[in-house]
Amino acid sequence: MAKESNIHGGPCTISAGNHSITLNIEPKPVKAMQELTFNLRITPCDKLPDKMILDLSMPGMQMGKNQITLVKKSSCLYDGKGIIVRCMSRRTIWLVTILSEELKNPTFTFHVRE
Repeated sequence: MAKESNIHGGPCTISAGNHSITLNIEPKPVKAMQELTFNLRITPCDKLPDKMILDLSMPGMQMGKNQITLVKKSSCLYDGKGIIVRCMSRRTIWLVTILSEELKNPTFTFHVRE
């Protein structure tokens, strides 16, 4: 599993090959069952598609398909809206995987607040 990110403190950055990927989710704190805005900044961003898919999942728990389409808003910035569902078992750890062959599917890990 990827190192846990403190998404509540601000944007989180990871490296994927020669790319730097920064994820931000608003509003903060990031809570389940509310509309959230997801932003990705990817550098360098040449040769990347105009859309990115984020897959939201929970490690070790089948939560159903939850994917968010992000659209390129500027040269290296993507954004879109979605909801992180509440887990009935009260678990709060989530994975956000960028489904991208070019980036090799990097993942952010963080806790969602109730």
